[in-house]
Amino acid sequence: MKAMILAAGRGERMRPLTDVTPKPLLDVGGTPLIGWHLRRLAAAGLTEIVINHAWLGAQIEAELQDGAAYGVRIQYSAETAALETAAGIARALPLLGDASFLVVNGDVFTDFDFARLATAANSLRADGALAHLIVVPKAGYPTGRDLTLRDGRVQPCGENDTPYTFCGLAAYHPAFFADVPSDAPMPLLPCLLKAMAAGQVTGECYAGEWLDVGTVERLEFARRLVAARSTLAD
Repeated sequence: MKAMILAAGRGERMRPLTDVTPKPLLDVGGTPLIGWHLRRLAAAGLTEIVINHAWLGAQIEAELQDGAAYGVRIQYSAETAALETAAGIARALPLLGDASFLVVNGDVFTDFDFARLATAANSLRADGALAHLIVVPKAGYPTGRDLTLRDGRVQPCGENDTPYTFCGLAAYHPAFFADVPSDAPMPLLPCLLKAMAAGQVTGECYAGEWLDVGTVERLEFARRLVAARSTLAD
């Protein structure tokens, strides 16, 4: 099974750091942010990786190269300009193949076990569930649209539902992107809402370590988490 890491974003909220360094390469405890994903994917036996990039993408390729330093093999899907999430994935489909695959946002920090998501990916079918999302409890800072879980299916959050946040970890069947252009920007949310309405999105909640590294302050928090782990290990 293959996995894709989304790394094409500009990182506007983290300027000026991202003026010269792509957000996935920002240092967290001596390892690039994206490097933590590569390590966890490799530990879960997921060694075939696709990474898309746009802003300062040459730096990402120069730093990660073929992935051997992390025990993986990387292929790159270069975008002249960022296509947004859904179109970026659609553009990479020739590299991802015909089987279900994992997608990971490059700007989150988590200790999630990707083997768990790979198991869920195996249950996706072109004539059944097309996506499986990992959601997390609402954070103490603004995140994406509120979602909820009903009988193992992800749905938009209603007034009396428990709200969750899609945390940027998911599995998809290629058929999910059948109507998504690969050469024009398209965000992921409208595609997800359409599939949710058809009952084609399953999900589960993860209550472990997860952080949206979308600001300089949360980058510093991720660095403190790693430092605390090192202290405990000592």
